[in-house]
Amino acid sequence: MEYYALIKTLHILSSVLLVGTGFGSAFYLFFANRSGDIRAQAVVARLVVRADWWFTTPTVIIQPVTGLLMIYLAGIPLSNFWVMWGIAMYLVAGLCWLLVVWLQIQMEKMLRIAVTQNQDVPERYWRFAKYWERLGYPAFVAMVWVFYLMTAKPSSF
Repeated sequence: MEYYALIKTLHILSSVLLVGTGFGSAFYLFFANRSGDIRAQAVVARLVVRADWWFTTPTVIIQPVTGLLMIYLAGIPLSNFWVMWGIAMYLVAGLCWLLVVWLQIQMEKMLRIAVTQNQDVPERYWRFAKYWERLGYPAFVAMVWVFYLMTAKPSSF
């Protein structure tokens, strides 16, 4: 059972890092975008992209590996209600995240060019920022559902 406890601890810590990094990154870029300071936006966007590579990407991998391992060790079938819905919500969040990552990379590039060439932020940036923000809401809600399903383990809604 020590093996299970170790996997569960890794699962919980990585879930906190996953959601915490995502929420923190969204918070800072959201408000940097409203600051009117292109240099601040560029710095924050660069750090948000780094945070996704350094923290979010590993935890996105660790979560399903440890989750499925715990399900296997506990003898819980994948057809279990909360397991199926948890996986579905994780996939929704993951799909949003993949799009968000691509948008963030593009946004960071646009800001870097605007700063180095002393230009205004292009209109395309603001369109991407709007998509980035709109994708963040369903991703966050999906992860809240994942947390609920994994802790409450309901047999139905």
